[in-house]
Amino acid sequence: MSRREGSLEDPQADSSVSPLPLLEAKIHQTHSLARLLTKYAEQLFQEYVQQQGDPFGLPGFSPPRLPVAGLSAPAPGHAGLPAPERLRRDAGALAALPPLLDVARRLQAELNPRAPRLLRRLEEAARQARALGAAVEAVLAALGAEPREPRPEPAAAAAAAAAAAAAAAGVFPAKVLGLRVCSLYREWVRCTEADLGQLVPGGPA
Repeated sequence: MSRREGSLEDPQADSSVSPLPLLEAKIHQTHSLARLLTKYAEQLFQEYVQQQGDPFGLPGFSPPRLPVAGLSAPAPGHAGLPAPERLRRDAGALAALPPLLDVARRLQAELNPRAPRLLRRLEEAARQARALGAAVEAVLAALGAEPREPRPEPAAAAAAAAAAAAAAAGVFPAKVLGLRVCSLYREWVRCTEADLGQLVPGGPA
């Protein structure tokens, strides 16, 4: 711990400050970030749907759940895993999302060039996913847990392949791909918020 960190409470207490309050503060801060990004992810999803036109905004429309290279939704048994494993999976998904969100933004720049707010939100979401992923990694390190394993295939390469396939298939598949990416971003941020919430003192068991 640095002297500056120790001096927040007592300039003389560098060597005696327990790491537990610092861990709790890190968890609480990361949970607060995840909660804020959950709100932003929902706004992004709604903005994306609004900008795609029919049939995306029609009641009862159910787009095909296209597979996204390098990322899938949280597994049904995710909530039953040990906390470190859940956080590792959250961190892995958050690391995979920025290049996919960049792909969605590039596709939308071609399909909806007059939707600057959507393009800005997609760009911001990529940065926010990186920030939350780094914060989750820091919580894992503070817990003394093993870090997530690196992905065998670079996320950027998988995202580029997905973009090329969607662009080649036409406008509708490109829109569906972006919708799927926004949906996955929303799901993983929600999942991360819930997983961190269980670690917050006084949170759900």
